[in-house]
Amino acid sequence: MHKEGEFDIDIEHLSKIEGHTDLEVRVKGGKVEYAHLKIGESKRFFTQGVRGKPALNVAQLVSRICGTCSIAHLTTCIEAVEHAMGVVPTEQTMLLRHLTEDGLMVRDHAMHLYVFCLPDITNADSIMELADRDKSLVEKALEVKSAGNELSKLIAGRSVHAPFPAVGGYTRTPTNEACKNVAHLLEHARDHALEFADMFRDAMPLFERKTHFIALKNDKYEYIGGELCSSEGYCVSRENFWNHLDRVVVPYSQSTGFEFEGKEYMVGALARMNLNKDALHKDTKRDLGSMLAYFPSNNIFMNNLAQAIEIVNSIDHAIERLESWDFKPEPYKTPPIKAGAGIGVTEAPRGTLYYALKVNEQGNIEYINLVIPTAQNMANIEHDMAKVVQDNLDAGRDPDRISMEVERLVRAYDPCMSCATHFLKLKIKEASKGGRPSKYTRPFILK
Repeated sequence: MHKEGEFDIDIEHLSKIEGHTDLEVRVKGGKVEYAHLKIGESKRFFTQGVRGKPALNVAQLVSRICGTCSIAHLTTCIEAVEHAMGVVPTEQTMLLRHLTEDGLMVRDHAMHLYVFCLPDITNADSIMELADRDKSLVEKALEVKSAGNELSKLIAGRSVHAPFPAVGGYTRTPTNEACKNVAHLLEHARDHALEFADMFRDAMPLFERKTHFIALKNDKYEYIGGELCSSEGYCVSRENFWNHLDRVVVPYSQSTGFEFEGKEYMVGALARMNLNKDALHKDTKRDLGSMLAYFPSNNIFMNNLAQAIEIVNSIDHAIERLESWDFKPEPYKTPPIKAGAGIGVTEAPRGTLYYALKVNEQGNIEYINLVIPTAQNMANIEHDMAKVVQDNLDAGRDPDRISMEVERLVRAYDPCMSCATHFLKLKIKEASKGGRPSKYTRPFILK
């Protein structure tokens, strides 16, 4: 609706992000003054709720923070408890953890790319409309996601809230025969994953804003292990990572934000690809090598392509591990209680997930601190939102086009506000001279 001196754009019931959030952008004199991401999720108090709980059991509690990436919370918490109690997992346990993460990446990226983003690049309103138009394409998408689910179920017991991973080991070991069966499913799904990577490569909007990226860096493009490194050319120790962060209170949102050394930054698939592309599996580089020329990139929409490449990379690693390792039963033994402080860092689908905790002499959690990927990305999202709106305003595009581009940018980050999927609400207001002052105390200004 247009009025003299102002216009509003409202997007309601957008069902292609996870959780509740509103977006408000204020435009004055043809310039974006601020962009606010207003997360409306209720506080859940996990960091307070797990205090006093047995450290050996707490990973199953924090995995309930999120349904779609519960395994990331589970694995990161287990790593932190092991670090605190001096537990050293076996080589086979670490292999099982890598496989657990591979399954998570395949199924979670497939959900985001194929269910949330694929309709955008095929001009469909939803995956349901796309299924009516191209059933075979949706079947391929579901086959890739199903292969990830099967890998997660085989190794971890379930694809969501997995029961097998534990502090010090796994309570069950897969059989070699079952591993080869799942490897076959992954091989078949791989062909479809390559096809989807081509689709996302050909559908990247132009966008550029210099961004600071942070991710774990290692020599095998794995989601566990390595150093926390910056795209600016340096690495920080896990123990000191928190010392580089500033927690930012966002008065209009239920979520806090984070800055790294006073600046916004991004974590996620794009950050990992920018820092680790040379470490991708050899088969991934063989078949998708031409796509790697796009990285490093400052285009947030390339996060979708990075995720598509990661699906193939995770499949390639998983097939190699399933077919080459001789799995032998390792009866689970409860590790002895020991007091200490520990750090856990893994790469969740949406970026670096950081746990810091303390275990007391009774074996209970005394303190825990979590740094969630979407909270780390929040400031960067707002800056990118402001720029994409400004770019479209400068290009003279109408409100409907601006709304579409903002939607796509939000989805490119793959934000996770909660386990449920609800809506993004966008308001762009053209403020007339002498209009109301901003009530927000911390506007993010374009740079």
